[in-house]
Amino acid sequence: MEDREISQAVIGRLPRYFRYLGELRDQGIERVSSQELSDIMRVTASQIRQDLNNFGGFGQQGYGYNVGYLYSEIGKILGLNKEHNLIIVGAGHLGQALVNYMNFERRGFIFRGIFDSNEKIQGTRIRGIEVRPMQEMERFVRENDIDIAVLTIPKTGAVQVAEQLVSCGVKGFWNFAHVDLHVPDNIQVESVHLSDSLMKLSYNLLSHSE
Repeated sequence: MEDREISQAVIGRLPRYFRYLGELRDQGIERVSSQELSDIMRVTASQIRQDLNNFGGFGQQGYGYNVGYLYSEIGKILGLNKEHNLIIVGAGHLGQALVNYMNFERRGFIFRGIFDSNEKIQGTRIRGIEVRPMQEMERFVRENDIDIAVLTIPKTGAVQVAEQLVSCGVKGFWNFAHVDLHVPDNIQVESVHLSDSLMKLSYNLLSHSE
């Protein structure tokens, strides 16, 4: 693959390709054309070809794509062929739900620790993982090679926590706190604002109503 910048729009579509190809593979389908993928995904066939050409193409004219091979290769592009060690900061309802979602582990995202400032829940376990006090977080991160932190805490503390974790070597944040994190350029942040998504849905309902 050429050493060039891939647009975030293309990267944003890769997990969808991975998911749909996984479903086709599970159905025993061995090959698929760009047009067949287009019909399933509601993305144009030309867009699919353009997206995949960013990474080498993978298709053969007159044959299409080998489903198993393409699924595997997109998984590698997404970094799913290696394990990622995660911690969750914030053991409230959302944090607990994320820890309990088993599909993350199947994709190689392994929760190693949970941290919370609430003394009442410290020492309890979620899926066998102990909720630890915040004071233990920095040492734990350094000793357990944590590369991703999931923030499910109020925005008032998220910025400071992120700064702490960057200093400990964390390279990526899955940020559910309602605040923008200002981190160095080499640190990756994926922010999830659930209310924004719901408001977008509300707008689309309103704009398409009669």
